[in-house]
Formats: sequence, C-alpha cells, structure tokens
Amino acid sequence: MVMKEGIQLPTIVVVGDQSSGKSSVLESLAGVNLPRSQGICTRVPLIIRLQNHARQGLELYLEYNGKTVPVEEPQIATAINIATDEVAGPGKSISDIPLTLVVKKDGVPDLTMVDLPGITRVPVHGQPDNIYEQIRDIIMQYITPKESIILNVLSATVDFSTCESIRMSQQVDKNGERTLAVVTKVDRAPEGLVDKVTADDVNIGLGYVCVRNRIGDESYEEARKEEARLFETNAHLSRIDKSIVGVHVLAQKLVRIQANAIAKCLPEIVKNISAKLDANVSELEKMPKALTSIADATQAMMRIIQAAKESLKKLLWRGEFDEYPEDNTKHGTARFVEMLNRFSDELHNCEESNLSKDFLTEEIKGLEDARGIELPNFLPCEAFLRILRRKVERISYLPIKLSEKYWYYIDDVVMSVLTRHSEMYYHLKVSAKGAAHNLVQKLREQSINRVKEIVEMEKLTGYTCNPDYMMEWNKLMKQQDHFMNQISVTNMRPLPCSVDLEGLGEIQIEHLRKHSDVSILQQAFDLKMRMVAYWKVFKMDMG
Repeated sequence: MVMKEGIQLPTIVVVGDQSSGKSSVLESLAGVNLPRSQGICTRVPLIIRLQNHARQGLELYLEYNGKTVPVEEPQIATAINIATDEVAGPGKSISDIPLTLVVKKDGVPDLTMVDLPGITRVPVHGQPDNIYEQIRDIIMQYITPKESIILNVLSATVDFSTCESIRMSQQVDKNGERTLAVVTKVDRAPEGLVDKVTADDVNIGLGYVCVRNRIGDESYEEARKEEARLFETNAHLSRIDKSIVGVHVLAQKLVRIQANAIAKCLPEIVKNISAKLDANVSELEKMPKALTSIADATQAMMRIIQAAKESLKKLLWRGEFDEYPEDNTKHGTARFVEMLNRFSDELHNCEESNLSKDFLTEEIKGLEDARGIELPNFLPCEAFLRILRRKVERISYLPIKLSEKYWYYIDDVVMSVLTRHSEMYYHLKVSAKGAAHNLVQKLREQSINRVKEIVEMEKLTGYTCNPDYMMEWNKLMKQQDHFMNQISVTNMRPLPCSVDLEGLGEIQIEHLRKHSDVSILQQAFDLKMRMVAYWKVFKMDMG
C-alpha cells in the first residue's frame, strides 16, 4: 500500500541473464512452482510477497489489473500465465505492468522480491526487435532506486564478468553495496568455483551464495537434502565456506539484508509517509463536505454560481485573467476584439465593398427599372432602396456568423468556468452545466434573431443622421463633371478607358460609352455616390 503511494521501500529485485536459473531460485525460496518454458518465461515483473504464516495450510493470491484472485497451489503457474497474457498480451511480448503473488505459508521467510524478465539480446520468433531494450528499461526502472537490493543470479557455467546482469547492476551500484550474487547450477561446473566466488572480480559487495536448484520431479525437501549432500561430498564444492552455500543460507541472508535496509531507510520512509499523509490531509480538508440535504445542495449550488459569475465578469467584461494566466483561449475581452476585427475585415473586403467593379451598371439598371412619371432631375428613391436591399442581403450572413461565433465562444468559456468551480460536486456540476448551456443557447437564439431584425431594418429604408454621409456625398459629387467629361470626350486618341476618382480609385469607363442618354449617366453617378457614402456609414455602424 505504501509503495502504491509512491514511497519506495527496500525491495529485493531479482535479475539475471536468460536461463540463469532465476525462477528456480525463487521457487526454492517460496516453495511454490512458477512458470517454466524455453526462452523468456517471465514476461512481466512478478512481485512475490512471502509471509510466514503460522497456521496450517497455504494461502495464495494473485493481484493484477485491480483484481485479487485466490489461487490453488497446483494452478499457480497456469494462473500466472493467464494473468500475464491479460497484461502483456498473448505471445512473447513483454510489459512493465507488474503482477503480485502473495504467498502465506508456514516456514517461508518474510520477504518481498521482484522477478524480472531474463536478459536476452537476440529476439526469437514472436518477440519484438527491440526486446533487449525493453527488458533493459524494465530492469533499470527497478534497480535504480537506492532502496532496491539487487539479487544477481549467475550461472556457475559462465564467466561472471561477461554477464549482462552484472554490467547493468554496476551501472547503478558501482561499489556493489546493495548487490548480492546467487550462483546457480553449481553441480554442472564445480571446478574453480571456490576461486570465482572468493576472488570477487565483479565487485559484489554483499557477497555470494551458492545453491543447487531443484531438478526434475524432486520435492523441495528432497532438493534441500541433495543440495546439502552435494556441498558435503563434492571434492570442489566442499571447499566452499558453509556460510555461503544453500538455499536456507540465501533465505536467512536476504531476510537480514532486507531488515538492515529497512532499518537504515526507516527515518526517510517515516518522513516520506508523514509528508504524504500531510498532503492527503490537506487535500481532504480542501474537499467539500458531503451534501446530505436539499439545503446543503442549494447552498453549494449558490456558491458555485457566485464564484462562476465573478470569474466570468473578470474574463468577459473586465479583462482580468489572473485565474487563467496561461490559457489564452479564456481571455474573453481579447478574443472578442479578435472576432470583431475579423468581422470588420470580412465586411470591408467582401464583394459588396468593391465599389469599382462594373461601375454604374447596377445603378443604370436600377434607374431604368424605376422609371415613372416624374420630374426629369428627380432621383427615384426606389432605385436606391433596391440596390441597398441587394447589397445588405448579400452581406447578411456576416453579422449572423459573428453572432454565432460569439455565443459558441461564450458557451465554451462558461462550461470551463463552471467545471472548475464545481469539480468537487459531480451531480451539481452536471446540473449547473446543463442549465447554463440551455441559457446560453436561448440567449444565442435571441441574439441571432435580433441581428436578423437589424439586417431587415437596414433593407427598409436608407436613412442616417450621421453628418459624415452628406460630407462624403458632397465630396464625391465634386468629381461628377470630370467623370462625365472623360466619358463624352471625342477629340482624344486613344479614348481614355479609365478615370481616377478620389475615394474610389481607378474606374473602368469604356462600357459606359454605349449609353447615349447623358442624363441617366449623371443620375447613375449621383445614385452611386449616394450608395458609396451610405455604405461607408453602414460599414462603420456594422463593423
């Protein structure tokens, strides 16, 4: 439980090259059968918790993926294989997600050990190409903490200095202060073993223990008897000091080493537990009290609404962003300015704001369609309104789009703020966000309808009391004579095909010479200048 809280405890981590006999050593210590196979049989970290249990019988539990599964002794290997397939997937891939096997048995040492995948450099069929790197990363993850006790399993049949597990342990424990070596398969290479373990060429600080693993169908009791006989009778092995031979010696040594490590680390462990406890208590005190009545829920909801209301005022009105200093998406006033500037750019750059295209064509057609019995110099209002309605209709989608973007943004900010202030109350959060979303949608519909009303009102009549309209129209009309002269000129070769008008730029006029009625051109120019002046005021009002 303490380790789940991120507090490191002294743990025996078992490492070794593939087929070095790691699993056999663990079997001998635990007195239970573990999975065996050719190649990698340990594909995930297996945490084995041995607990000396005075009562008769054996209790076994397998913990993984949040489950605790009771296991019968004959099915241990099968259960571990099934759990491994669930965690790492079927086949030969590996995973760093651990399994935990709890063994409660009379006579076992009180130890916690971690069995890791055996080191292999060459992937076999079904293994990923980077199998070595994956295994190395898992091993380094477990042996790097200074609280870890490294149990390095070495086969007596190999040169210790060539073992990859030795190289890895030396990377994190150069002086060998927390490394113990257990030498397996001593019956296969007894010659010179005494010299190898006494010379200590690979710097094993906690020393060596030589063991004989169980062979074939031997019981654990039979295996221990054979082990004792081997170290007594073999000419080479009998020379090894009895204080470093046998599984029972290994168990005693591991218990002693782990106890010493715990005693050494205890002050730091207590300090870390206290710090974690203080942090959890502080977090608990910050959490709201349980809502046990409607009155409690109502009060909590009012606090949430009040806090959210103040946050929204800061973000959307006052431009204060201290609650979201790094989240620019919540800086409401700045985002509103961006939306308005983008709308203004779209309005000024849209097709309807292009004043020089097909100059006077629309105005001439409008005047011809509006002809009636009237004074010769009378400019029909209906011609102006028809053109205005068409122009307003063509840009009507822009303010509606702005309104939609505006309210979608507000909805997003409101949801984020409410989530932040109601995080501790799930059901209130759901209710508050639902109600707020419905309110924003209602206001959005009202806003869009109001925008549509304003657009429709602009179509009804061309009226403004803005003095800039008359000033702009008078300024533009001063260019009428020059414009008409450029159209009617006949003594220039080639005839001018364009004229430069202040406020409008270069205007193409060739297409206007086909109109013989000078008066309609003059009226069309007047109508155009009225529209240009009015459209300028219109864009200022809208954007």
